[in-house]
Parts: sequence; structure tokens; C-alpha cells
Amino acid sequence: MGLGEKGLEGAADNAFNRERAAVKEHAAASAGHTKNIVIPCIIIAGVNAWRLWGEHWEHKSHEPIEERVEYPYMNIRTKNFFWGDGDKTLFWNPKVNIHQKDE
Repeated sequence: MGLGEKGLEGAADNAFNRERAAVKEHAAASAGHTKNIVIPCIIIAGVNAWRLWGEHWEHKSHEPIEERVEYPYMNIRTKNFFWGDGDKTLFWNPKVNIHQKDE
């Protein structure tokens, strides 16, 4: 009883087990598709994203911080943070974030 060389035999030969065997066979055939098509596409997309990321930061490096406008709703501080100088958030990035302290 069970899985023989020719397929399912005896009590194991029922609709459920035949469907499971068909799904397993289909999954094995589909794995080749994943390796041959999907993985190279992911690599190409990753290289493209990396290239665009570099172009973006190259462009941003030419934009002086002094020329950026700080609007009243940006960097609202009701009390100081307990780390550093108390003015920078935990995820502060000086290349991206701007904050001109009121002198």
C-alpha cells in the first residue's frame, strides 16, 4: 500500500492523494522557472535601484542646506530630548534633515 513505482496503490489511491501528488509534481516543475527567470530579474532590479540611489544622492549633494526652507510645522520642539544636545531626534541625519535653531 502507498506510493509505488507507478504511482499510488491500494487505499492510498484516492482523490486527495492524487491531487497532492499533482501539486508536488507541478511545484517541482515550477522551481526551474523561479531559478531561470525570477532570480535574474530580482538581480537586475536590485542593480537598477542601487544605480538610481547613487544618482539621487549625487544630485542631493549639490543642494546647499542653507537654501532649504524650514516651515513652521517642521521640527516642532515642546521639550528637549534627553540625549545629545536635546535638539536632534533619535534618527537625525544632518545630510537630509535641517533645523535652524532660533538664536
